Amino acid sequence: MRVVISQSMYFPWVGFLEQIRLADVFVHYDDVQFSKGSFTNRVQIKASTGVTWMSVPLRDLRLGQVIDNVAPAPVREWKNKHLDLLRRSFQGSMFGNDAIALAESVLQFDYENIGALGRASMKALIDYFGVGGSCQFLDARALDIPGRSSQRVLDIVKAVGGTEYITGHGASNYLDHDLFAANGIAVNYMAYEKFAYPQLHGEFTPYVSSLDLVANCGRGGARYICSETISSKDFFQRAETGAPSE
Repeated sequence: MRVVISQSMYFPWVGFLEQIRLADVFVHYDDVQFSKGSFTNRVQIKASTGVTWMSVPLRDLRLGQVIDNVAPAPVREWKNKHLDLLRRSFQGSMFGNDAIALAESVLQFDYENIGALGRASMKALIDYFGVGGSCQFLDARALDIPGRSSQRVLDIVKAVGGTEYITGHGASNYLDHDLFAANGIAVNYMAYEKFAYPQLHGEFTPYVSSLDLVANCGRGGARYICSETISSKDFFQRAETGAPSE
């Protein structure tokens, strides 16, 4: 049973959709502290002038708030700016209308918190590409599992019947791998392929919103959502030898 635990993200990049494609269970980890500079409320867009950030403004943010308590500004205050940016960026793309319609389907609503907005944007992309169809989506808060850091992540994996924890590369800086091994849970890291697809505005970049994949490839873009994982042992061996880990 493969488990992914992650904060929800706003129209995330392809690599995040690849994690969902591989997961049997995805746990939205939105009862943790919001971090400025994260991808919870912002994402990169490739425009004719270069890569730029599309950020959701926040309302009355206070230090220490958890993601599910952070409110976005009312949609009417920033929706049109985001849609205008997307229209300009995707002008001339084959499936730009699909990308705009998908974004509009999410942005037509107000959201109580930034986690809910992220979850809605992720679901829209997952449904469009048809990935993650067999994945079960859960909310960490609803699981009511206390603790913090590696121990809480491990307890969540065990609570949902997981045998394998799939994670992005950032976890290599803090995850207690020995703790997982002692509990019989394999830790596997994403081996991001970052396959180049037809893309506007110059040299290919993989780290932009998956809306870009929608605009340029339509539903056929699902074939680029195909990365697999490597074991934590192989991941760290690659890091030691200087071999690419992505």
